[in-house]
Amino acid sequence: LEPGAEAAVQEVPQRIEFPSVFTLQLHKAQDLRYGENPHQSAAFYRDAATAARVPAGLLAGWTQLQGKELSYNNIADADAAWECVKSFGDSPACVIVKHANPCGVALGMSAGAAYAKALKTDPTSAFGGIIAFNTVVDGAAAEAVAKQFVEVLVAPGYSAEALAVFSAKQNVRVLEVSLSRQVQALDFKRVGGGALLQSTDAMNVSRDALRVVSRRAPSPAELDDLLFAWKVAKFVKSNAIVFCAGGMTLGVGAGQM
Repeated sequence: LEPGAEAAVQEVPQRIEFPSVFTLQLHKAQDLRYGENPHQSAAFYRDAATAARVPAGLLAGWTQLQGKELSYNNIADADAAWECVKSFGDSPACVIVKHANPCGVALGMSAGAAYAKALKTDPTSAFGGIIAFNTVVDGAAAEAVAKQFVEVLVAPGYSAEALAVFSAKQNVRVLEVSLSRQVQALDFKRVGGGALLQSTDAMNVSRDALRVVSRRAPSPAELDDLLFAWKVAKFVKSNAIVFCAGGMTLGVGAGQM
């Protein structure tokens, strides 16, 4: 399978015009204990234009319900997990991130079912990871999650039963973020003496954009898994390899030197 040329072109938004001078203003939200490593200093900033009210769906608008202070790595990994999980629309999904890469992603009939499938991908890497849901976490899901060591939980909401479960684990950082498909307009990457700017990779391959080139046409279930895998691969550091079946990852491989 490969994206059909005409359909793919229709999905690519018009290229934005970058200004000759780009001014970025940020408001400091909080100092952090340290950066990516203990010898580095760090702070978290919000975009000045949205500092008072962060648009729905963006991690920077989190409400921390409990837990220790967030670290630099906590915030970076939570953003990766949140951006991935919210791409699955209304289907209950769970994403587990470790060291900036998804190590387990799954869909399920409920938050608990999605978590159980995501955990099966790589239970070892999931230890001490970041877990994100795109649906309200209920008591059953909370009971399952509480059985493992988790650094941060991100979800659009939690039931009273779930919060009661997590209250017994005071160190777990529980974040609530309003659910929306909105994404950042621009991505930044700092380089020595400059910066790279690009539009955010918000494109999801649609079923209508596919063109079958194999002798055997894939079944509807295989197409569902293919589209699922493409969504996951977008959040895996290149070169990404994602094995999946039945709406869950079976193996995730990030780029190797």
